Amino acid sequence: MLKLDQLRTEIYSSQGTVVAVDGVTLDIQPGETFALVGESGSGKSVTALSITRLLPDNARVAAGSVLLDGTNLVDLAERDMRRYRGRHIAMIFQEPATSLNPVLTIGRQIIEVVETHTELRGAAARSKAIDWLRRVGIPEPERRIDTYSFQMSGGQKQRVMIAMALATEPEFLIADEPTTALDVTVQKQILDLLLSLQRERGMSILLITHDLGVVAQVADRVGIMYAGELVELGTKDEFFSRPMHPYANGLLGALPDVEKRGHTLEAIPGRAPTLTQAFHGCRFAPRCHAATERCRAEAPALYAQGATHAVRCFGFAPTRPIAIAAVPERVAGAGAHNRREAGEVLLRADKLRVRFPIRSGLMQRITGYVDAVHEVSFELRQGQTLALVGESGSGKTTTGKAILQLLRSSAVVEGSATLKGLELMTANARQLLGARRQMQIIFQDPFGSLNPRMRVGEILEEGILSLLPEVTAVGRAQRIGALLDKVGLPRNCLTRYPHEFSGGQRQRIAIARALAVDPQLIICDEPTSALDVSVQAQILNLLKGLQQELGVAYLFITHNIGVVEYLADHVAVMQGGRIVEAGLSAELLSSPRHAYTQTLLAAVPRARLKAG
Repeated sequence: MLKLDQLRTEIYSSQGTVVAVDGVTLDIQPGETFALVGESGSGKSVTALSITRLLPDNARVAAGSVLLDGTNLVDLAERDMRRYRGRHIAMIFQEPATSLNPVLTIGRQIIEVVETHTELRGAAARSKAIDWLRRVGIPEPERRIDTYSFQMSGGQKQRVMIAMALATEPEFLIADEPTTALDVTVQKQILDLLLSLQRERGMSILLITHDLGVVAQVADRVGIMYAGELVELGTKDEFFSRPMHPYANGLLGALPDVEKRGHTLEAIPGRAPTLTQAFHGCRFAPRCHAATERCRAEAPALYAQGATHAVRCFGFAPTRPIAIAAVPERVAGAGAHNRREAGEVLLRADKLRVRFPIRSGLMQRITGYVDAVHEVSFELRQGQTLALVGESGSGKTTTGKAILQLLRSSAVVEGSATLKGLELMTANARQLLGARRQMQIIFQDPFGSLNPRMRVGEILEEGILSLLPEVTAVGRAQRIGALLDKVGLPRNCLTRYPHEFSGGQRQRIAIARALAVDPQLIICDEPTSALDVSVQAQILNLLKGLQQELGVAYLFITHNIGVVEYLADHVAVMQGGRIVEAGLSAELLSSPRHAYTQTLLAAVPRARLKAG
């Protein structure tokens, strides 16, 4: 169906030529799901954009070919390429917030795709759009088809993107992180839908993801990318039973789960290299514990390990010139965290209720209310982590925003929320300013929460200036530099704007901003959902270390059960604005009692190393 042969893509920037994809060769068979895995900046998305010819103006395919059913897409005129996009090849983009047009209804955007690439028009095209909205799980599709993207949650916008890509039932689908913003039950629904459509039509799928649980669930073959190159290729079973490249082993070792609870995750040391440089040796050598002088001086080839497995490492060259373990011994995660004893109650919510007004008519009068959170109660002690889990729309984020008093002007908030004895619901402006030195939030969408007109240095300094005015300019600079080191960002990023970073890098900026004022409580709203597993391990280790060192408490909102198993002391499961089950993490996750919790946990995709 698709064959890439020595694909090389270059991006021209003020810092030099970025070789984002360098000599990638792979093939995808009809009806096959091929998963492309790697860190942010490894070249996965640029590979997808090269296939669809959607590269920005400052980028081009410099060499190689892209054959789709025997046709070289690289050589097609743009007019001919438009006939392939949508009808034969479609793409689900990573960030729905920037991919959907905010001034057009979602229905208009889906109908446009249907009318452009099929024979359907008018009412028939609208009916097709409604059907696909229903199939991807949008509630009340007949009504929601006329809404705008900004009126939807992140998960719902992602589902709209999926409906738009699948509406023409293409032969080849590129899915760039299609389930990143979705909770586990909707993720399972979407993956089941993709697999069902694949079986019906023999559709091929190129799946770009950092979720190895999804890879284990749906992929047939796996390709690991690092610094623009493929470093390992193999079937799914080969990858999970016998990963060969040290980088592949690092990715699997960085996955959080209950077995690693109390231990430091195996975060891969260092950072991915910049792709403007000329490489002379193995690109992973600076981060590899088994690297030798040959690795630093000579670039390895992709060595075959049987009919379907290949690895770019001298340890697997035919002559075996250097000694390297097939599965390197994992030593990075050997250290254990000494769990900090829980302190006094830091945050207490009692019968918290949030109601949003329904407005109608020309004057937008209030005609009713929608209960988003209904009588939620819990306690969070110093140095502990409470995880709020549940589907999109269950009230998790609304609970966090209500505690932070971010909904005073848009909703009716009732009940009680106290921080170290201060009643937040009745606190005045001066008291809230003091309280916000103690509590911060990491938002789910880093693109929407970072000011696009401010440089990173200004973003990180803003909170310190406002909440810690006693800190001097020298102290602010030192504090900001230390924050960048903690979250794994280079010091030279301070003069750059948010749009110049990848999604994972923007999330690290948001985490650094929350940590800037040394809070005692951090509300983490899906803080690792945009991160690949190696960076996720770094962030979880950072949060765990800060908790051990400073006694920081976390209200952790997430749909990643692996993160909950690793990090949380207590878990509260929310459904329809209510807590339906709560308890100690180990007990609740191993023996759930409520039917909804059981359904939630059953939908979680698992990535486990298999004996091999």
